[in-house]
Amino acid sequence: MTAGSDLGYRDRFHIPRTADGGESVYLCVQSLGLQPKSVRAYIEQELKDWELLGVDGHFHARHPWVQYNKLLTEQTARLVGALPLEVVTMNSLTVNLHLMMVSFYRPTAQRHRVVVEENAFPSDQYAVASQIRFHGFDPAESFVEVAGEDELEELLDGEGESVALVLMGGVNYSSGQAFDLARVTRAGHAKGCVVGFDLAHAAGNVILKLHEWDADFAVWCTYKYLNGGPGNIAGCFVHERYARDESLPRFAGWWGHELETRFRMGPDFRATPGAEGWQVSNPPVVALAALRASMDLFDEAGMERLRAKSVELTGYLKTLLDRHADRWFSIVTPRDPERRGAQLSIRVSGSARAVWERLAAAGVICDWREPDILRVAPAPFYNTFEDIDRFVDQFVAAVD
Repeated sequence: MTAGSDLGYRDRFHIPRTADGGESVYLCVQSLGLQPKSVRAYIEQELKDWELLGVDGHFHARHPWVQYNKLLTEQTARLVGALPLEVVTMNSLTVNLHLMMVSFYRPTAQRHRVVVEENAFPSDQYAVASQIRFHGFDPAESFVEVAGEDELEELLDGEGESVALVLMGGVNYSSGQAFDLARVTRAGHAKGCVVGFDLAHAAGNVILKLHEWDADFAVWCTYKYLNGGPGNIAGCFVHERYARDESLPRFAGWWGHELETRFRMGPDFRATPGAEGWQVSNPPVVALAALRASMDLFDEAGMERLRAKSVELTGYLKTLLDRHADRWFSIVTPRDPERRGAQLSIRVSGSARAVWERLAAAGVICDWREPDILRVAPAPFYNTFEDIDRFVDQFVAAVD
């Protein structure tokens, strides 16, 4: 690997320390991204405005709170390949998923099934099953899982008229497999299905072109690859064709009302055109400030450069692991870099947790998932090839 592939952003993040004061090897962005050093100044600005202005900060803060979320609109649109009208930062991921399903999952006796990726994140499974029950259907009949695009197309070819919604993850949380979302959208729309995405492990990780791909909606969180902070606010995409569609049902709230008349406090809801019309509550400004610090870095670096560095890092990791591959572990993530994000999932024979604990004791931070998967995700912003070397050395020792 060449020195030129270092993007130069590592020093702009806080790297967790080991017990002896050295830098840890942090390979856990798939669970929580690290804190940009600029976050403190962004948050302190809003705390100072709150201190000095009180409620007047809504209109007279350095960044007036009443429209603070708009500071993130252009950046978010560039990140996910959308028009500014199509994106909004609000709520949390599963709340947004429920709000989207209120509008876009409209089952009938003939068309009621929801197709989800196999082994989707449990929260998605819970949300989908609860929505199916809410509409009076049985998840045993209406909840369908597919392994990937081939199986999805085969299902839709034979039974597409029974499918109301195709809801796929951008990158599977467990295996690290990236799906061809353009292909998924085409397949779903060809059979009259609504198509939505959970991009929790894709936003800030892989290149997204939601508007071009013609997805109906998408949701994502910001605390993983977007470094927004633990449990931070989430994002939502709604295609522009629905921007002024008043026929769609929705759960309305005051903050989704058009800004021009919002403060007249009228009884009749008038949705803001675009994704912002799905807002229900005013967003937490301190949380938005923390996210903005990271989004400024994404805008500065650009997803194309970040993705290229990510491919280099995972490729290097795969190459080193292949040199040690034996019956004790194997890589389950697709080997084609176009079919994976920043994460490599390693199946460990025996106890993945025991290996994870040994790594943690050696200052290597990753995570594991039941029953036998170790998840390792180098972040292009702050991980180096030396981090990969250290991980592989410690991993091989831990497995041995």
